[in-house]
Amino acid sequence: MLAGLLASASQPQNRSLLSPVPRCGRRRPGRAPSDGCGDPTQAPDPQADPAAAGRGVAGGGEYGGDRAQRGGRHQRVGGQEFILSEDYNKMTPVKNYQAHQSRVTMILFVLELEWVLSTGQDKQFAWHCSESGQRLGVYRTNAVASGLQFDVETRHVFIGDHSGQVTILKLEQENCTLVTTFRGHTGGVTALCWDPVQRILFSGSSDHSVIMWDIGGRKGTAIELQGHNDKIQALSYAQHTRQLISCGGDGGIVVWNMDVERQETPEWLDSDSCQKCDQPFFWNFKQMWDNKKIGLRQHHCRKCGKAVCGKCSSKRSSIPLMGFEFEVRVCDSCHEAITDEERVPTATFHDSKHNIVHVHFDATRGWLLTSGTDKVIKLWDMTPVVS
Repeated sequence: MLAGLLASASQPQNRSLLSPVPRCGRRRPGRAPSDGCGDPTQAPDPQADPAAAGRGVAGGGEYGGDRAQRGGRHQRVGGQEFILSEDYNKMTPVKNYQAHQSRVTMILFVLELEWVLSTGQDKQFAWHCSESGQRLGVYRTNAVASGLQFDVETRHVFIGDHSGQVTILKLEQENCTLVTTFRGHTGGVTALCWDPVQRILFSGSSDHSVIMWDIGGRKGTAIELQGHNDKIQALSYAQHTRQLISCGGDGGIVVWNMDVERQETPEWLDSDSCQKCDQPFFWNFKQMWDNKKIGLRQHHCRKCGKAVCGKCSSKRSSIPLMGFEFEVRVCDSCHEAITDEERVPTATFHDSKHNIVHVHFDATRGWLLTSGTDKVIKLWDMTPVVS
């Protein structure tokens, strides 16, 4: 079946180096108040509830929720554990995890700790013991979670939600502690990716940007990556080459070189007049009256962050080391200071020809698997660009 899907996958554009595998094969982290950790509770026995049979779905619980609503009962839904046969042709249900009051949005299995982590549309994050099925703890998030990552060494969990916030929790056996929250996106978080070696967290958002949070090295430094024209749908990271793969709703696959010294984007400065020519902005009535001049519209230089008028920021330039792979507004003085070497791209762009919703990268073979809203699975040979 997979071979048939691969055969129907369309070829990328000529500018892309990717090819299908042959069929033989805004700116700064901030603090946020905590809702606190819930008390660990004993999960109900799925065997004692006949309605639980067949209700759970691995990685989601929407089907169980539908059955519960049709039956007129308020049921708890979660995920289901299966045993997969060696030939991959049979799945045997083993255990139900009654974790949430509504549809499950994300689920992770931590083999080293025998934990099952999950988030749901009930705005709760829960973790269970996979051996006993017992729920160990629960934490309520500010919004519905849309991204989930876990660091085994330090037992930190990263939760991204639709409000654009990333929450970091420290998990113990039966309790959790809020460490901090990051706010840098203007849209909801759509994907998370964690590098346990460099201790870097990547978050993709519906605001078309990716933010790199340097948690281990520079204690929360945030660096933006702007390379998509639509929301980020999925992220994957190649640790051996330090390359980030981001996929968007525009069908684009962007491969970022993270083995370069990137610069943090500056804060936008506030001013009542242009910080280059001192012309008043349109809300500065006093200066407009005194100078007998009409106020101008305010813009910002992406390189220095100064508030400037349109006349003093008429130039455009890419700034790859700041994450701006496309041309953006810069003031005239910064445009003159940017050298040709600083304009060298740090990312490559490829067209997948479908709206990607999920991605998986196999580092051992250099293959990238993408699935889209068109119900097509494509397998790409990434060795020409990720090596």
